Amino acid sequence: MSDNATQRLATVHEDIARACKIAHREPAEVTLVAVSKTHPAEAIAPLIDAGQRVFGENRVQEAADKWPALRERHGDIALHLVGQLQSNKAEDAVRLFDCIHSLDRSSLVTALARASDRAGRQVPCFVQVDVGEEEQKGGCAIAALPALLAEARAADIPIAGLMCVPPFGIEPAPYFALLAKLADDHGLAGRSMGMSGDFATAVMLGATHVRVGTALFGGR
Repeated sequence: MSDNATQRLATVHEDIARACKIAHREPAEVTLVAVSKTHPAEAIAPLIDAGQRVFGENRVQEAADKWPALRERHGDIALHLVGQLQSNKAEDAVRLFDCIHSLDRSSLVTALARASDRAGRQVPCFVQVDVGEEEQKGGCAIAALPALLAEARAADIPIAGLMCVPPFGIEPAPYFALLAKLADDHGLAGRSMGMSGDFATAVMLGATHVRVGTALFGGR
């Protein structure tokens, strides 16, 4: 498993570097978030041993169950919440995570601001944008983005950038380009976009954070 993890990690880094070269970017500009959702600690440890230090989880409770022990054992791990966040889990999320990728509504701004005050800790957040206009997915509507950003800034929530999940089964490049333009329009450097099947495209279109699970852990 350790050799497989090392090889998979090296392959993903090579793909990122290749995409960066095409786009005249530096690989250091791209943060690889290894999405470890549903994977047990014993599957995660080899990637840590191979040098990966940024991980992503979809659910607060799952992260709370497995990451405290992993962090105690391995030290300097940054943990990102990449899944949807319920407002009633905001306080737990602020205490556990170093970055949240799914700020998408006014009620969550309120909950995160309150949680930050209680925890004495501010966690950078990506605002998730519904670039595909899919009601079943999280993300704020494009038209609602300026107001949500203003509300988050007024609540002293650090804005890391914008995040998106393009529609499944459709060429993702136009959606990545749209998110990049929205980020530019609002003066935001961070763009969380791209997963195992399309992260190279996302990198070429300006991704600063790619959320990669299957390419690193294999299929579930």
